Amino acid sequence: MAEIKDPENTIIMTLKDGDVVIELLPDVAPKHSQRMKDLARGGHYDNVAFHRVIEGFMAQTGDVQHANMEQNYNPGRSGTGGSDLPDLPAEFSKLPHDRGTLGAARSANPNSANSQFFINFKDNHFLNGQYTVYGRVVSGMEHVDKIQRGEPPANPDRMISVKVAADV
Repeated sequence: MAEIKDPENTIIMTLKDGDVVIELLPDVAPKHSQRMKDLARGGHYDNVAFHRVIEGFMAQTGDVQHANMEQNYNPGRSGTGGSDLPDLPAEFSKLPHDRGTLGAARSANPNSANSQFFINFKDNHFLNGQYTVYGRVVSGMEHVDKIQRGEPPANPDRMISVKVAADV
């Protein structure tokens, strides 16, 4: 596991193949970074499915509204919800969507991000300036690369647990 420089702004996401350590970027996207910590601390991301995983692009997850309410994964609904918290304003920056960065998923409205996010499998610079970047994988990207593909996957992988490093 990577050395954790700032435990309060580091997320430890446990996947089936191991831990993924994510450095949040509160100096770049403070509201998105805080939202991820709030949802992680409330246990809202635990057992949430990766509902949209596109080879050579990204893995999307974080639909806490549908993934946690339904023990049985419902591919027809997962991916359409957020949390019970208000949507977030866009926090666009000059940071590129490089391999391993976290982007805030949203609808066509730039200010509609809530709980869903994606991890880029490769550099996806066509997303630059259109989706908020608020974190980066600092170790465990090899586990992200093994997430089950599909839109939605027939048997989706899940975030087993998501914790703030300061709380572990």
